[in-house]
Amino acid sequence: MSTPPSIMDAAPRWHPPRIFFAARLGGRVRKVPLDAGFSCPNRDGTIGRAGCSFCNAAGSGTGRHALGQSLAAQWAALVPRALAREPRAKLLAYLQAYSNTHASPQRLRAVLAETAALPGVAGLCLGTRSDCLDVGAGEARLDVLAGVLRLGLPFVQLDLGLQSADDAVLSRAGRGHDAACFAAAVSAAASRGVFVCAHLMFGLPGAGPEDLSRSVDFLNTLPIAAVKFHNTLVCRGARLAGLWEAGTFVPARREEYIEALIAALERLRPDVCVQRLFADAAPGELLAPTWAADKAAALDALRREMIRRNTWQGRAAFSPLALPAWT
Repeated sequence: MSTPPSIMDAAPRWHPPRIFFAARLGGRVRKVPLDAGFSCPNRDGTIGRAGCSFCNAAGSGTGRHALGQSLAAQWAALVPRALAREPRAKLLAYLQAYSNTHASPQRLRAVLAETAALPGVAGLCLGTRSDCLDVGAGEARLDVLAGVLRLGLPFVQLDLGLQSADDAVLSRAGRGHDAACFAAAVSAAASRGVFVCAHLMFGLPGAGPEDLSRSVDFLNTLPIAAVKFHNTLVCRGARLAGLWEAGTFVPARREEYIEALIAALERLRPDVCVQRLFADAAPGELLAPTWAADKAAALDALRREMIRRNTWQGRAAFSPLALPAWT
């Protein structure tokens, strides 16, 4: 007969989204992925056409815009699915595909106004790049984002890709910007009341085992509200697929990633919400590693290992004696 988990074991080992969003929106949330038809400066020739090494031509999008579906039509189709899993959830419109501020301020304003008017929408998340925010050049697109808060939406989050704080790793991945560009964008967004969720990636070519922890140390100095961790995936159509097929790139083993993830979490500020811990691939896209196809098993393994070590987010640098209250 198994021993029931203790109160300590049942407590969250990292700052969970349910607490973060309850404090800001009064309850749990569901994100509804939307495709507004934006491109990416690393795809359309603005800075390049090859894209980042880990990204394929789909750009993490649903493809619904290319099929002629308006934002309203996408919302109508996807909201019932979101509410079927959690009927009382607050709904966040998530402009996810490609870089969702890669447009003129006029077009961005129109898209965001349309998004803010969707029925039942409680807030907005949008994925973009730090070099698509006019930082240091008038910051017009950041001002458009801040304007959404005046349209009645109480919550706006930028999902901002950093991946690594090591400029050499970013250059090797073909990102097209450096860590300083990211830091400037975070500060400019936060000063306007826009929440920033930083994205980090473990296992990129040329990145050492300490890269994730060093990148967390960098984030700790910035006014970020949340972070998403990703293990590097090899997806069909991405440049990494060619390296993997040639045997010159080997993605991290699950145990290797969990070790790096725990070390990074222990260094992360307790006030930072952890909105993701493992990457997802679109159906049919994942080539490697095979373990990444079972996200639930990976999350369970991480939690079990953190319980076994009796550790938690912030333990190494901020809260060594006890679990934070996540408030």
